[in-house]
Amino acid sequence: MKNLVRFTPFIYGLVILLFSCNASPATGQDASSATATGSAANDPFTEWPKPVTYIKGIPIYEEFGQAEPFFHFDNDTTYVINFWATWCKPCVEELPYFEELTQAYQRQKVKVILVSLDFPRQFESKLAPFVEERQLQSTVIALADGRYNDWIDKVSTEWTGAIPATYIYKGEKARFIGNPVKSMAELEAVIKLF
Repeated sequence: MKNLVRFTPFIYGLVILLFSCNASPATGQDASSATATGSAANDPFTEWPKPVTYIKGIPIYEEFGQAEPFFHFDNDTTYVINFWATWCKPCVEELPYFEELTQAYQRQKVKVILVSLDFPRQFESKLAPFVEERQLQSTVIALADGRYNDWIDKVSTEWTGAIPATYIYKGEKARFIGNPVKSMAELEAVIKLF
């Protein structure tokens, strides 16, 4: 009996280790998210921030701090981060330009991330169906942190909090677009600065 008591912590540890491993790719997306949020196999992220959960393949971040690493990758990739919501008409109208950018630069070091600011209670009923119906190829994440005034300055001091808003950066160089994007050419003009 003493031997069993001595090995019990080891057995529990082994069971926890075996059952806590999951089949998620190294990018942080589960297999079902590859279609909804872009191809996981081609994802240039080396340190994908771990989401709290997924809803139909969309990574969900409860607090800005959990998603903040998206704004600080220090590599040779240009990141185009767009804040939007399904209920925001100008946001929805500009989405095709971001999708076009994703397609045009898929073999280059440009990464489009669409950060949904939809209401958390509508992630499953509105956001997920929207992403699926439109077959968005850009990476889509959802941010449930409604305390915008606590974190918008961490994105850009130029940001008033209105959406759509786009933050583009590469290393230390950054640009902020605080109004709706009107064309793919507008996005490309900013990207070429990097």
